[in-house]
Amino acid sequence: MNLTAEILVGNATDKLKQLSDASVQTVVTSPPYWGLRDYGNDNQLGLESNPDDFIENLCKVFDETWRVLKDDGTIWVNLGDSYAGSGKGSPGNFGKHSASGTARHLEHRHSGIIPDGLKPKDLVGIPWRFAFAMQKRGWYLRQDIIWAKPNPMPESVTDRCTKSHEYIFLMSKNPKYHYDHEAIREDALTEPTEPQPIPYSLHIQKGGKETQRLGTSQLDGKRNKRSVWSVTTSRYKDAHFATYPPELITPCILAGSAEGDIVLDPFSGSGTTGEVALLHNRNYIGLELNPEYAKLSEKRLLEAVGMFASVSVR
Repeated sequence: MNLTAEILVGNATDKLKQLSDASVQTVVTSPPYWGLRDYGNDNQLGLESNPDDFIENLCKVFDETWRVLKDDGTIWVNLGDSYAGSGKGSPGNFGKHSASGTARHLEHRHSGIIPDGLKPKDLVGIPWRFAFAMQKRGWYLRQDIIWAKPNPMPESVTDRCTKSHEYIFLMSKNPKYHYDHEAIREDALTEPTEPQPIPYSLHIQKGGKETQRLGTSQLDGKRNKRSVWSVTTSRYKDAHFATYPPELITPCILAGSAEGDIVLDPFSGSGTTGEVALLHNRNYIGLELNPEYAKLSEKRLLEAVGMFASVSVR
């Protein structure tokens, strides 16, 4: 199979306009988190002064994604949360940053800013604000998947638990969509002693209605994938910023697409989505604002599948 990977450098919304209608089967991405890190570009998402503006700007990217996604397509969005500031800092700290590799961590990013309606130390609720905003725009919010982290970042907090999870939201354009549940079945913790009846559709039209039949499952030690995914965090060796692990998004790509389909990541970063897509015989389009990261992802993809795919940056 002749696979291709394209990394388009520029603003995600602008670059999406260059893609054809209904050309992408699935979108797997992790947008910049609000107020967490300055990636070195004034036009990036995440530098907004309040969560409402961040959510609106993020949704605008997915407004354009709607057009390029096939009618039976899906999007899988990993998004983290943050807390309102402690109130001990100054609002002037909001835009200050210090160098840390190629990504600049913001100093006291929320220390002097308490968004309207929130109090110091409030959990902002960014993921669910985004999910509900997308619902209002017409997306079907199909599932919240929990990324459980066995090795979370340590926190010196004594008035709440250490945060050890993030969300992945599965959304679709329509109530019926491509979802290959067989491709991501997981090992069963216990196995039944005899075949279990399961409902399945034979797609037989009788009197204009689809007939539901009762079939029998096989004892193969597998079960339908659950919605809590325990995946250890990891860092790509050449990246100076957080990346999600390939194991986390492999089920998204396998369930959301078939071999030969196009997988899109509007926030390509180090190219994790592209690497997983290509390794599973999918084509890839990544959009990346930072040319330095685009070159990093090109190097990564060439090292992973350079002999079997055409990789380009433009």
